[in-house]
Amino acid sequence: MTDAREVRDKYTAAFNEHDIDALLRTVSPIGVTVTPEGLSQGTEELASYLEQFWEAFPDIRAVVMESFDVDDVTIDELVMVGTHKGPYVLPDGQVITATGRPVSIRCCYVCTIENGFIMSLRLYFDQSELRAQLGLPYE
Repeated sequence: MTDAREVRDKYTAAFNEHDIDALLRTVSPIGVTVTPEGLSQGTEELASYLEQFWEAFPDIRAVVMESFDVDDVTIDELVMVGTHKGPYVLPDGQVITATGRPVSIRCCYVCTIENGFIMSLRLYFDQSELRAQLGLPYE
């Protein structure tokens, strides 16, 4: 296991435990996170994003299907599994109230690790797949 993989696995474990403190210990204070919802810089913005996401999907878990490492870059193919039980903010600012629907979203994380911290975390997933599972029309 590479050092980069170890850091990334700690991030995933903390994400699944919804342990923001442990998760943020894996991310550089100046790290950048890119998701379909937008860009966050630094750990404060990431924490805010994750706390809102966990409020919307309080039982969400990342199930890693495949992992690949190339030097200081980790790539994880995973499925996010949970239930929509709280307000979810779409990229356009629209707030979707809880639907109670289960979700199972295929995702990909690409992370760059430097000096034991995640410097760049990019999350990709199909927004239309999520909208369909929440019972929303695709726009």
